[in-house]
Amino acid sequence: MQIGVLTETAPFERRVALTPESAGRLIAAGHSVYVQSGAGLASDEDDDAYRAAGAVIAKSPEEILGNIDLLTAVGQLDQQTAAKLRPGTAVVGLSSPKDGRGPAGVLVDRHASFFALELLPRITRAQSMDALSSQAMVAGYRAGLIAAERLPRFFPLLMTAAGTVPPAKVLVLGAGVAGLQAIATAKRLGAVVEAYDVRAAAAEEIRSLGAKAISLDIESQTSASGGYASEQATDAADRQRKALAPYVAAADAVITTAAVPGRPAPLLVTAQMVEKMRTGSVIVDLAADNPNGGNCEVSRPGEDIRHHGVLVHGGRNMPSQLAAHASRLYGTNMSAFVLAICQDGVLVSTPEGIAADEIAAACCVLLKGEFR
Repeated sequence: MQIGVLTETAPFERRVALTPESAGRLIAAGHSVYVQSGAGLASDEDDDAYRAAGAVIAKSPEEILGNIDLLTAVGQLDQQTAAKLRPGTAVVGLSSPKDGRGPAGVLVDRHASFFALELLPRITRAQSMDALSSQAMVAGYRAGLIAAERLPRFFPLLMTAAGTVPPAKVLVLGAGVAGLQAIATAKRLGAVVEAYDVRAAAAEEIRSLGAKAISLDIESQTSASGGYASEQATDAADRQRKALAPYVAAADAVITTAAVPGRPAPLLVTAQMVEKMRTGSVIVDLAADNPNGGNCEVSRPGEDIRHHGVLVHGGRNMPSQLAAHASRLYGTNMSAFVLAICQDGVLVSTPEGIAADEIAAACCVLLKGEFR
């Protein structure tokens, strides 16, 4: 199979879909990999590294798009790129097209297939392909570093001749993969960490990292499909915010990581809650990139906003800020997925073949131009 890798064109995107290491796995399995020159530079991977792995370097996207069977991508393709695909090409990436607008319509016209990694089932066989988890881990780590960097105080307890400096109090809201990594990072930096998740089962994971699990006097949730939290009713969300308000006010740094797949991010920190925090405190909102708004009412993607003396940082493509390791993890996920949806070295491309494999069936959004 002929597999392509292009330079990502989305704003603020520095990752690459396959690193030389992950491309080498596909080449060892008998596939050919074509990489656009410079595609990995933002992730610290140069053309020579791809050549050493056995990949072919192409000077332009056109050299690749008209000659491949499968295109690997990080995010959704733009319309211009999608329009240059050879008819029948398959695409694997994140940001699945869910209707006929934008590039999805072009993919239909090109009779393309699209496999969306965010639809991967949470089963043991698919763990090595779980791009959502790998990228959330990177984002959570980055959020902890940003909180420590922006906070004008020490994170750890320091005992000096000039006096004792108490540790920072960090509150993490949401204890999925990103939240747990934010907790672990803040703990390693010496902060005192509390965390809350609407799912009762998350409390044990929070405590396992040495943080205090906050218990609110409201109903908890069981995990929705795939282990994620589900969307809350309005009255429950209001009571949740009211119960969280004193914890937010007492924190030096708040890291919000709550997300519901396919839904707007839950509003956890209102402007009024921000105004109760101490001057100089910090909020890092990982969900700020959500088109419908983040977890904090005043956050804006990619911006540092000062609200009543509190700095609110809106996350924007946080995994891309650590592009080298984010790409390495994503490339591992990608290569494992591609190998899983091939039979005898050929991509599964019939309805019967797709239906026979749980992973392919869950992730296939388009099959030869027809929505599934």
